[in-house]
Amino acid sequence: MFEQIDQFVDRIISLTPEERQIFHDLLKFKQVRKRTYLLQEGKICDFEAYIIKGCIRTYYLSDDGTETVLSFATEDWWVSDPYSFTEQTPSNMFIESLEDCELLMIDCKSKAILYKKVPKFETLFRLLIQRSLFVLQKRIHSLVSQTAEQRYLAFIETYPQVVRRVPQNQIARHLGISPEFLSKVRSTIQKKNDAVR
Repeated sequence: MFEQIDQFVDRIISLTPEERQIFHDLLKFKQVRKRTYLLQEGKICDFEAYIIKGCIRTYYLSDDGTETVLSFATEDWWVSDPYSFTEQTPSNMFIESLEDCELLMIDCKSKAILYKKVPKFETLFRLLIQRSLFVLQKRIHSLVSQTAEQRYLAFIETYPQVVRRVPQNQIARHLGISPEFLSKVRSTIQKKNDAVR
């Protein structure tokens, strides 16, 4: 159960067997079915979850009911609402499983214990937050500087494992375009590929 997360941690920090056991003892294993809400708008996010198996999306809902998909997460990724988790304030997002998932979760209290007993985990989680910020910054830049076609091509190149597992209408919501427009973009790309052959 801990093999994947241990490999993840070992890429960033080195642990003694005792420190690793402290970490394991603070994690909770959870299985969730497809289409399960791990977090709903208005609730406080009290978890950070490492994905052993499955696919999860985070999204916002506008006043008119339109979904904006912030991110997708698959195996070896973490998912949470960092602001709600850190500040213990109600979230403005939803976190939903798109597949049956297996997760290792840590809550706010357990994370504080982890930092106290194994301070080097502060480095690991700081680097995770930095990585999330870089991804978000890159996404914002692409939304304001790239065409829909460029955004789609960059998405399938960066996240090929997600493209095969997520409905096209949700990818469109992530790219900031309508599902109908994404169909046109994909058709245009296919025609260009056919012309090159």
